[in-house]
Amino acid sequence: MGIELNYIEGQTPLDDDEKEGLINKAVATRQELDAFEQFNIQKAMLWLVGKKFTAKQILTEKFVMGLHKRMFGEVWRWAGTFRNTNKNIGIDKYLISLELRVLLDDCNYWIDNQTFPPDEIAIRFKHRIVVIHCFANGNGRHSRLIADVIIEKLLGGEVFSWSGNNLISAGEARRFYLKALRNADRNNFSDLIFFARS
Repeated sequence: MGIELNYIEGQTPLDDDEKEGLINKAVATRQELDAFEQFNIQKAMLWLVGKKFTAKQILTEKFVMGLHKRMFGEVWRWAGTFRNTNKNIGIDKYLISLELRVLLDDCNYWIDNQTFPPDEIAIRFKHRIVVIHCFANGNGRHSRLIADVIIEKLLGGEVFSWSGNNLISAGEARRFYLKALRNADRNNFSDLIFFARS
């Protein structure tokens, strides 16, 4: 019997094959999995400290996939690889690489032409990569960390606080965050920027 996961609103369910990708078979509960993933994510965050990157390094499929691998590679065998199933959110699995390429090109353009203020560039990227939903799981956390990388390493801003809350647990912060994401779906990014900076 594999791990039993209870999902809250906005979480992407894993199929049985994806659950089989869990490296540490001793993990049996959602709480244990969350702790295991968070430890791996903190290692990825430490790896980023003090590193300098250019847009040509960050705005690539290789970096997007590599960051996910650093965040979840000690937890899931499929970390850092694009999902091969369709989910309750995200584009068709066959379009992931194409749509990611368009997003990366768009972000390069936004930066080069200062199309939006720096925070909005990073948040627009964060939103679109979640809409694409590149990976079987961890897309929200990955999108927030890559937005931090973009704002800090490419645009010279401070990393986002993301309201200082644990967004993998149900609560008021998560409800506001999901509402802000839905507003961004309608091209209104103000709530998501506010949330990221509060």
